[in-house]
Amino acid sequence: MTLELRGLTAGYGGNPVVHGVDLAVREGEIVALVGANGGGKSTLVKAISGLVAPQAGDILFDGQPIGRLAPRERVQLGIVHVPEGRQVFAGLSIAENLRLGAWARRSQGTRAIEGRMREIAGRFPVLLERLGEPAGTLSGGQQQMLAIARGLMTDPRLLLLDEPSLGLAPLLVVEIFRLIEALRARGIAVLLAEQNARMSLAIADRGYVIETGRVALQGTGRELLARRDIAERYLGVGKAVGAQSAARVEQLATRLAGVLARD
Repeated sequence: MTLELRGLTAGYGGNPVVHGVDLAVREGEIVALVGANGGGKSTLVKAISGLVAPQAGDILFDGQPIGRLAPRERVQLGIVHVPEGRQVFAGLSIAENLRLGAWARRSQGTRAIEGRMREIAGRFPVLLERLGEPAGTLSGGQQQMLAIARGLMTDPRLLLLDEPSLGLAPLLVVEIFRLIEALRARGIAVLLAEQNARMSLAIADRGYVIETGRVALQGTGRELLARRDIAERYLGVGKAVGAQSAARVEQLATRLAGVLARD
């Protein structure tokens, strides 16, 4: 088990937002957190990365408690948080943004970091071609790719992705999700917090539905997609468009998975 949460409660100023959450992520697994905006997904991710202090419960990484570690120490363990809104440094070049992503690995030396940068940028051709340009000149989708690439510079074992598809055009969303699926093939564990439940569950090994800071449901991605109550509440199907059956949702999941798997 790469990550395990046991009864995690966390929030702001003594006011809990996440209540008693149990959750697990295994090596090389995509786990989706789905739910309405304001349900606690981002707070949960921030508690794992150390940006929000836990109020109760345990956060275990490789079986060891990390709830009292600073964010920097968690990065050094291999936990990387790609926050909502991309948050790239617009005035710095793409290469400089990537080098900042390797700050925790700076002891490896300049040559190793430069080699790592070329390797990571090579997975994103648009970044490799424009390494010297300001990050602010990139489109929204390209900035999201840069944010993920910056996170990969630390060679993470667990990648926390918070709303990576937010504000992107549909074609770019598919591209981002195809990239996320490729990370699993490299053995990286991914915890994906997303409002786009349809897409995230289509590629997820397992999923958790978060409502008002609590786990309301959990199961495989395909199981959750096939549930009518999930379809009606989060996928825009079911009663909202004429009571489509669970079989229809299953067909949709299969089609989406096929799109994401194509090269």
